[in-house]
Amino acid sequence: MRSWLTRNGRDFDDLARALAADYRVVCPDVVGRGRSSWLPVKSDYQFPVYVADMVTLIARLDVETVHWVGTSMGGLIGMVLASLPDTPIRRLVLNDVGPEITVASLQRIGEYLGNAPLFPSVEAAEAYTRAVSATFGPLHDEQWRHLTLHSIKEVEGGWAMRYDPGLAEPYRAAAGGTDIDLWSIYEAIRCPTLLVRGAESDLLLSATAREMTRRGPRAELFEVAGVGHAPVLMDTAQIVPIRDFLLAGD
Repeated sequence: MRSWLTRNGRDFDDLARALAADYRVVCPDVVGRGRSSWLPVKSDYQFPVYVADMVTLIARLDVETVHWVGTSMGGLIGMVLASLPDTPIRRLVLNDVGPEITVASLQRIGEYLGNAPLFPSVEAAEAYTRAVSATFGPLHDEQWRHLTLHSIKEVEGGWAMRYDPGLAEPYRAAAGGTDIDLWSIYEAIRCPTLLVRGAESDLLLSATAREMTRRGPRAELFEVAGVGHAPVLMDTAQIVPIRDFLLAGD
C-alpha cells in the first residue's frame, strides 16, 4: 500500500489490520517520507526513482504477484507498474487519483509542500495537520492524532514534519500550468481495477472518474461522500469495499 505526496505507510494501519488475516501486508515509506532516508540530490524525487524503488521492493519480497493499493502519488506509482508488460500487479486500487490531474489541485498542494513550520508541541502539529488535510473529511480525534504522530519527529526546539522539504523543488518545477494527462498509461492497464474517489475531490474530477470506468481496465467506481482529496481508508465503510474487491481475485 502506498500513500500520497508527503505522507507515509502508517496511514494504512487500519486497512492493513483488516487485510492481515488474508494477506501479507507491506506498507512502505517512499524515499523522502516517513522513516525512509532523504535523497541528497532533491531533483531525484521523481517517478522513475519511485517506480524503480518499488520494483526492487517487490523483488526483495520474493513474490510473483501483488495486489496494489495506492493513494494519490501511490496510486500513480501503481498505475505505472500495472501498465508495464509482465507486471506483478494482479489487482489495483487507485484511491482518488487517475490519468488526469488538475492544475488547481497541484497548486493547492504546492502551497503547503515544504513550508511546514517548526511546531512547539504535538498539539500545534495536529492543528496544522487538521488545517492542511481538511479535505480528508470528518475524522475523529484519535484518527487525527494518529495521522499527526506518525508524520512528525522531535527535533531541537520542537517538532518537524518527517518528510523532506526538498520534495518541493522538483514538484514545483514539474507542476507547470497545465493539467497532467496520463491516459496512455491508464489505457495500458489490464488488471481488475477499483477506483475510490472522494466525492468532493479537486484532484480526481467526477468526469474523469466516470471516463475511467469506460476506458482502459474499466475500473469499478466507489465514491466516498463528504470527502475531498483523499479518503484516508480508516473507516469500515471505506475499508470493506476495498477488502471485498481484493479478495474477489483470490
